This record gives sequence, structure tokens and C-alpha cells, in this order.
Amino acid sequence: MKNPNLHDGIILIPDFSGFTEFVFNTKLYTGEYIVRQLLSILIDENNQYFKISEIEGDAILFYRYDPKPSYEKISKMLRNMKNAFNRKVQQLVEELSIPIDLSLKFIVHYGRFSQYNIGSFRKLYGKTIVEAHQMLKNGFAEHPSYILYSNSFLESSRNTMMVADCAEQNFSEVGVIQYFEN
Repeated sequence: MKNPNLHDGIILIPDFSGFTEFVFNTKLYTGEYIVRQLLSILIDENNQYFKISEIEGDAILFYRYDPKPSYEKISKMLRNMKNAFNRKVQQLVEELSIPIDLSLKFIVHYGRFSQYNIGSFRKLYGKTIVEAHQMLKNGFAEHPSYILYSNSFLESSRNTMMVADCAEQNFSEVGVIQYFEN
């Protein structure tokens, strides 16, 4: 059976580091307000480049069908998201007079996946989606704020000129992790 909904595309997952501790140590209403503000800023900075498949807790599952992804464009967008996230955290710390110990990591993966509908929900399906989620729980990252570009994304973006203005580690089995400066 051939699936007409099968496409090549990018999976992007921004995820908060420190979320579980944050939830346990922050009042319910205050925590909800902070998380809503931080997720909203990431969605706004996306500028509708990626579509949203799901928002679950502290993570957004973004996707974009794209036969020729641009490393440069994605890298710039993620840095803008990270900067906006940091500014919003600082604004909320000042507004609420509480510490907010959250940082941001990104998973960028590429591959084939499909989409199906259940009622009003649209779900992504495929090995690529599972792999992206597995990368969130990697044992490679040494610092909480980073971008993990999978090998499949780097190969598909056909960009050998990676802008490494930050610390970087290459893991042949996974991809490249670039750390944000603190």
C-alpha cells in the first residue's frame, strides 16, 4: 500500500531543560503562566516557518516538509528563538520576582514521515518522529542549552559551511551538538 502522505521533512523539537524540577518547585498558576509565555515566544519566533504538530508540556513538535532544508536558515532561526527565550525568562524573573531555572535545547532531525487525522487532531507518524524524540534523551550533551543537528539533517541540508561560533561536539553515531554560550 502506497502512502500519499509520506514526505521528506524537518522535525524540530524545542524542549526546556529543568522542567520537571520547575513544575515541582513552582506554584501551579505561576508555573502555567511562565510556561505559556515561554512556549508562545518560541511559536512567535518561528514566524510560521514550521507547522505545529503537538505541544506537550514543555516541548513543541514542529515540522516542515522540505526537500532541500537550509542549515543556515534553521541555525539563524534557532539562535533567534534562544535569544527571545532568554529575554522572556529575564523579563519574567523581573516581573514575578522569582528565579526561573529553565534552559532550552533543540533537536533538528530530517527524514520521511507521514501525517494522519484522528478527529480534529493531526498526528505525525514514522521512524523519523521516534528518532527525534529519542534524541531528546541523549547522554551526549554536556550542557543544558544546545542544538543537536542529526546526521540526516546535516546531510540533507548539503551545507558543509557550518557556522561554529560556539562550542561544538561531533558524535558520528548521532550528529553535531552546538552549545549556546551562557
